[in-house]
Amino acid sequence: MKKSLIAISVLFLTLLGCQSEKKVDKKRDYLRWVGDIEQNDQIDKSDFIVCNGDDYILQYFNLGEGPVYGGEKSSLLKTFKSKYKPLSSKDQSGLIRIRFIVNCEGKTGRFRVLQSDYNYQETEFDERIVTQLVDITKGIENWQILYRSDIPVDYYMYLIFKITEGQLTEILP
Repeated sequence: MKKSLIAISVLFLTLLGCQSEKKVDKKRDYLRWVGDIEQNDQIDKSDFIVCNGDDYILQYFNLGEGPVYGGEKSSLLKTFKSKYKPLSSKDQSGLIRIRFIVNCEGKTGRFRVLQSDYNYQETEFDERIVTQLVDITKGIENWQILYRSDIPVDYYMYLIFKITEGQLTEILP
C-alpha cells in the first residue's frame, strides 16, 4: 500500500511538473485565427500599416457583407475582365484565392495566395496567371473604409478566382 501511495505521489508530481511547463507564458506561438496574415518583411511592403494592431483586424465573417468595393461587384468584374489576359491551357483549371488586408485608410497589403484544383487539392497554376491576378488585385484602390462605433477598422478581404483552362470564368464572393 505504501509503495502504491509513493507511486501515485510520484506520478502526480510528474504530471504537475509537466503542466507547469505548459503554463510558461511565451510570446504567442500561434495566430489568433486560422488565416491571419502576419507581416513578412521579405514579401510585404514596409509602408503598409494596419491602424489598430494585428489583434484587431476584423475577419471577413465579422463584416456581414460581401466585398466592400466602391462601385459594387460589377465594377470589380469589369476591372478584371478588361485587364486579365487568358492563358489558354487545358491543365490550368481550379481556384485561386487571394487574401489580403484592407486598412482603416482603405489601402491594401499583405497579399497571400492559395491555389487548388476543383477538388480543393493544392496545386500550382502557371505563374503568369497568378501574377496577373495578384497585380490586378493590388491595383484596386476603391476598397471602402469600414467603421465600428465610428472608428475606422482594418479588415481581411479575399477574392476567389475560378479558372477554367486558363480562362477567368468567375470571381467570388
